[in-house]
Amino acid sequence: MNTSQLIEQVSKCVICEPHLPLGARPVIQFNPNARILIAGQAPGIKVHQSGKPFNDASGNRLREWLGLSVNEFYDPQKIAILPMGFCYPGKGKSGDLPPRKECAPAWREQLLGALPNLELTIVLGKYAQAYHLPHTKNRPLTELVKSWREYWPQYLVLPHPSPRNNIWLKKNPWFEQTVLPELSERVANILNK
Repeated sequence: MNTSQLIEQVSKCVICEPHLPLGARPVIQFNPNARILIAGQAPGIKVHQSGKPFNDASGNRLREWLGLSVNEFYDPQKIAILPMGFCYPGKGKSGDLPPRKECAPAWREQLLGALPNLELTIVLGKYAQAYHLPHTKNRPLTELVKSWREYWPQYLVLPHPSPRNNIWLKKNPWFEQTVLPELSERVANILNK
């Protein structure tokens, strides 16, 4: 199956629709030429409604962290965005529900295999962490982010850019002082080749 057929199949996926409160609407950004992958959790309700990944406050902060304009961020030739679950999973007690378990086994390996030019994977959230860095899945987020050089320059674990993490960011000023300058420099170097 070629890449365009794969993307078409993903866009029509309904494997977990019976479990989704708003129905299936897979939201990804994909092109085999992409050199940076953003591996997140699952779309929120605003993203589900717009069909555009990170089209919310989290996306604004993430673009700032990466040092990218809106146009650069939404250029699939540069940036692939593949959450662990492609559809909005619904609301839980303290935020959105986890990504559906059916999604990653059905699509992730095929999609990652169709990204031969990746140079950097941004890992957001524990589900993406467990998949992309399985040997770290029991390590706390702060410890993982502090040990970022262990996986650099191929991977970078970030706290979720959600406004819900403002307290974490205030408690960990070293993140913005040390990690973010290195991240934006690496992103610029990758995309300006």
